[in-house]
Amino acid sequence: MRRLIPAVLLLASCSTNAEHADAAATPVTRTDSTATRVASAAPVSPAGKTTPTPTKQQPPRRAKTATVSGGQVDPLPSPVVRALYVNRWVAQSRKRMQKLVAIADSTEINALVIDMKDEFGLNYKTANLDFAKNAGTSNKVMNLAALLDTLKAHDILPIARLVVFKDSVTARVHPDWTIRRTDNSVWRDKHGLAWVNPYHHELWEYNIGVAEELVKLGFKEIQFDYIRFPEPYPSLPKQVFPDANGMSKPDALAGYLKNAKERLNKLGVRSTADIFGLVTTVGGPLEVGQHWEKISPHVDVVLPMVYPSHYHKGDFGIPYPNAEPYKVILTAIARARERDKKLGISSAEHVRPWLQAFSLGKMKPAYGAEHIEAQKKAVYDAGYDGWVLWSPGSAYDIFLPALEKKLTSRKKTD
Repeated sequence: MRRLIPAVLLLASCSTNAEHADAAATPVTRTDSTATRVASAAPVSPAGKTTPTPTKQQPPRRAKTATVSGGQVDPLPSPVVRALYVNRWVAQSRKRMQKLVAIADSTEINALVIDMKDEFGLNYKTANLDFAKNAGTSNKVMNLAALLDTLKAHDILPIARLVVFKDSVTARVHPDWTIRRTDNSVWRDKHGLAWVNPYHHELWEYNIGVAEELVKLGFKEIQFDYIRFPEPYPSLPKQVFPDANGMSKPDALAGYLKNAKERLNKLGVRSTADIFGLVTTVGGPLEVGQHWEKISPHVDVVLPMVYPSHYHKGDFGIPYPNAEPYKVILTAIARARERDKKLGISSAEHVRPWLQAFSLGKMKPAYGAEHIEAQKKAVYDAGYDGWVLWSPGSAYDIFLPALEKKLTSRKKTD
């Protein structure tokens, strides 16, 4: 296993598609030295009504929201979630959403992770005038209530994905909320984008407020993405964080997540967070602030992005990780479970990894159904039942043969 002291590791940078699966990998430094990342659906009518599919055409219900037993008592039930990612533009397409609902109706899929706030702003029409200032100019889901009604009718868990700290739209509206340079000008990343300051509490209030509004609209789980600082490339100006007051990056992220979890749990929903897959096996914090022991206690579910394509040759003693999806994910998720146990966290489904449903550039092999099957088995063998498939374009046709017809527990138990 390779040792880096300290080192730069190539991971995909994150945008709506990029943090998970951009072909242009971005360096992320770390501070420690331990090396180890179909049937017809009920259509939404133009009037916003859900048009029921005749009962005879519907597949049998599959106890999609059944909870798992065992582990500590959670503030909220811990259901098995097997989900697909839905990007901003697919969520706006009636035809594409019908297709995804049909996949869920005929397979083990019981949830959809839908972009509701990304680097283009909000993907719905907010009723809050202050939030609307940060909404951006991109198109939005025209009738979110009708979409959520359809998902409810099909027993599909709606999960709202919110990009938090990479928010150039909010940065333009509130330049005083941004990361600064030493001359107090706005700091920008390699793409010229400003990032908002993770220490700024008005920013916290905005993002948690958006999450609370989405819960009231009907989402049953909130998934925070870009829970991190931007990479501190030596080629870029130094980052200055107003309001830091000596607090570390990991503690700032933990503070935000703790606040969000407390408020969202009071509304009866789970608060979850996406993190780099590398966090499960690196002993200390990454330079972007993500640290397992700081994040895990303050979310109901952790979602590490353990894509085999994002690991270096030789990681975990595997010559070519992209060709060994089972070994990569088993190692990463088993380590996450071990670290949770040391923290006293034994929630049955506290770890729900993102799985690779894409091929990264010209990297071989190209991914197909057999690679999804291998990744799923690794999750089960590590002791968990849930996972989410990430396809940047939310296109899953070639992976459908890997999906079971019914949601059945497959995880190994101690």
